[in-house]
Amino acid sequence: MRERTGRTRASLALLAFAAALALVLGAGGGQASAVIVQVQGRALSYQPAPGAAHALTRGRAKNGSPGTGNSSSNSKSPLLYHKGGPVMPSNTNYTLYWDPAGAPEYPSGYRAGIDRYFEDLAHDSGGLLNTDSLLAQYTGNAGEAANYNSHFGGALTDTNPYPASGCTAAPTCLTDAQIRAEIRTYVEASKLPIDLQHEYFLLTPQGVESCMEAASKSCSAGSTHRVYCAYHAFIQVGSSSLIYANDPYVNGLGCDVGEEHPNGNPSDATVAGGLAHEHAESVTDPQLNAWYDAKGNEVADKCRTMKASTEYGQPLGTAPNGSSYNQLINSDLYLYQQMWSNSAGECQQRLQQIPSVTKVKPKNGSPAGGTSVTITGTGFTSPATVRFGGAAASGVVVNSATSITAVSPPGSPKAIVDVTVTTAAGTTAIVSQDHFKYKSH
Repeated sequence: MRERTGRTRASLALLAFAAALALVLGAGGGQASAVIVQVQGRALSYQPAPGAAHALTRGRAKNGSPGTGNSSSNSKSPLLYHKGGPVMPSNTNYTLYWDPAGAPEYPSGYRAGIDRYFEDLAHDSGGLLNTDSLLAQYTGNAGEAANYNSHFGGALTDTNPYPASGCTAAPTCLTDAQIRAEIRTYVEASKLPIDLQHEYFLLTPQGVESCMEAASKSCSAGSTHRVYCAYHAFIQVGSSSLIYANDPYVNGLGCDVGEEHPNGNPSDATVAGGLAHEHAESVTDPQLNAWYDAKGNEVADKCRTMKASTEYGQPLGTAPNGSSYNQLINSDLYLYQQMWSNSAGECQQRLQQIPSVTKVKPKNGSPAGGTSVTITGTGFTSPATVRFGGAAASGVVVNSATSITAVSPPGSPKAIVDVTVTTAAGTTAIVSQDHFKYKSH
């Protein structure tokens, strides 16, 4: 998501016209994965809700001039560094629950589930096996990297009452100006850090919605003007930047495209439907002037395809409740979108990729074992273990990232087994292409 400042009146008028036009066209006008709007003289970009009417994407072209058009989530165009923009060299994250007396209640386990996500990121900090590992390839104006150096600052509870609704898209409706004012008031009163190493994630309960401004028709997914799932931005406080994200309650609202919850907790929808997205974009573009492509898409925007198969990539497995998961963090299961990797030129789930099997040749062999088998796939690294069903193969040789040869172990006549490959990154998922059949004799 992106925020820009200093547009001319002509630019503002054009952007307002584009937004109005898109709202008239409705959802049939096409999907965009990044939307940039002007809010009280400052631009703010947000993650759209699937099926909503979207404004035309407006970012900065490579030469710095305004650009327009729908984002191309599968485009191979890289993220571009815009001189002068910082990244977050480390990130300490706070969850901020706005929970005054009489407010709607958070569901049981919701707050614990959100906090656990940040605790898990901190536990695996510096590792290679979740999307945060991809962010370190992006560097800032002083040569600092957006390192996977993550910490959980703690859960904060704001008991200040909500102000009178500043918008009309829900019974309790807060404008971005009201949200910004409350976050700043709370952080300053609590003497919490304000810099490029700390971020505050505002998490409101179900029924507390938000809009960009009082008369705006760009509002959160649970409102009558459903447009966005979440957004991130910053507040200038003297010479420092207060980094924040607005993550309204989205369970059941379609913001988590796959709508699978491996933990069986409404917090799964928030992580998949905005939290992981905004976290990654804040780390790589905290002041909204660092890493984005020629159409204004940031590291998460480019992989927001609105289709589970491409947005989430290959599942790692199935949770006990039957839901898929694609991230294993501190042994906890998550399902959320991939992030863009400039080095790979594609969306990825982690720096070190979980291997996959796409072909086994030959597809059958003697029950006595001893058949030399070539396994084709992706993400193969040495050392690797190959198993035919539950039995380990011998003579395993990693020929390349896409090819392994191994000698089959003995097996039962007529048995069909799955051939799996295990590397430091994990074990291949079970697929029909990995079948190997033992002959009768």
